[in-house]
Amino acid sequence: MGGQAIELGLFVNPSAESYRDSLEMVRLAEQGGIDLIGIQDHPYQYRFLDTWLLIADLLARTERLRFFPDVANLPLRAPALMAKQAASLDHMSGGRFELGLGAGAFWEGIEAMGGRVLTPGQSVDALEEAIQILRACWSGERAVSFEGEHYRLKGFHPGPPPAHPIEIWIGAYKPRMLRLTGRLADGWLPSQGYMPPEQVAEARKVIDEAAAKAGRDPSAVRGLYNVGGIEGGAEAWAETLTRWAGELSVTTFILPAESVDQVEWLVSEVVPALKH
Repeated sequence: MGGQAIELGLFVNPSAESYRDSLEMVRLAEQGGIDLIGIQDHPYQYRFLDTWLLIADLLARTERLRFFPDVANLPLRAPALMAKQAASLDHMSGGRFELGLGAGAFWEGIEAMGGRVLTPGQSVDALEEAIQILRACWSGERAVSFEGEHYRLKGFHPGPPPAHPIEIWIGAYKPRMLRLTGRLADGWLPSQGYMPPEQVAEARKVIDEAAAKAGRDPSAVRGLYNVGGIEGGAEAWAETLTRWAGELSVTTFILPAESVDQVEWLVSEVVPALKH
């Protein structure tokens, strides 16, 4: 880690019922030293607001925080349109949008909404094509064409580029996705619920080997981690996150935002303990 500062984010629930609480959590985060906000993207979940529209709303209400879908649902969001939306949000917010991206999960919900069910192999192939399209659409080129197995563009004019180089953070767990992350992504974004800390270090080796094989510096792939609750008080949280940062090559932790009271505690106790 080389003494690199740890970034902290919050995982904010897009539930329509808790919208007002979410606004208060984001207000506290904006004032309290949190760096970014991640919001899950499950458009078929009937309790949820649309993640991208919620991010747009929250960007308009803040001046400092960065936002990202944690992670964007590629099977239901065409990559060229996603590139346009991401660039628009980044432009309007002065460079405060990043892109968490996944290959897809919960295929029954995806199919119910009109999406195409893919095999695991197909979903990784589609993700690789999507990354190429996103990069091309953000490159400043006037027209973008692409011919792939899953996506095709014929002279698409993507329009204004983003205000800053948007990073692509991949939610990856299995070997092929990990290797893709090492080759092509700007960050790796696993969740503790699917990959506990004792597995992260080994998975990171796969990413680093793939990055080096592709001629990249493995440190170019940022380490992020969606974490659950940590036992103990603020000092225990700070100690655990600092230890994980070194052991797991993680620079950014996304913490649970389960209530306004919890976020008040995080910004008043955990942030100062971690950043003192």
